[in-house]
Amino acid sequence: MIRNLRLDDALARIGELDLLRKLYGEIIVPEAVWQEVVVNGAGQPGAEDINTADWVKRALVKNRYLVQALRQDLDAGEAEAIALALELEAELLLMDERLGRESAHHFGLHYIGLIGVLTEAKHKGLISTVKPYLDALRDRAGFRLATVLYERVLRDQGES
Repeated sequence: MIRNLRLDDALARIGELDLLRKLYGEIIVPEAVWQEVVVNGAGQPGAEDINTADWVKRALVKNRYLVQALRQDLDAGEAEAIALALELEAELLLMDERLGRESAHHFGLHYIGLIGVLTEAKHKGLISTVKPYLDALRDRAGFRLATVLYERVLRDQGES
C-alpha cells in the first residue's frame, strides 16, 4: 500500500479522483487537509466525492511541535502532510507547492506532484493522454500551471 498524504482536491474537481485510487490504493490524509478540502470545501466540486471515498482515510498528526515549526513556511495542510508522512514512514507524498516540496525533500520524503500523477497514470495505461487532464485542471479546477511547464509536459509526453 502506498500512503499518499497530501490529497489535492483538483482531481476531484474534474471528476478524476479515482485515478489516485487506481495508482496508489488507500490514501491517508491529515486532519488539516480533510478540514480544508471536505469541511471548508463543502459544496465545492469534488468535496463530496472525497468525503464518500472509502479508500481515503483520515489521520491525526501526533508531533504537533513539528507541525508548528513547519507552519513558519507552510500552510496547515502541507505542514501536517509532511509530519504525518514522517510518522507513518509513507512511501509517497502528493505535494505540488514548491516550499512544501522543498521541505519534504529536506526530510528525505519521496513526493510527486499532480503532473507526475498524470504522467504515471499515462505510463501505466490508465489514461491515454495528459493534455485533456491538464486543460481541465487549468480551466475547471483553477490549477496554476505555467505555459512553459504545460508545453514541456506535452512535449515530453509526445503530445505537442
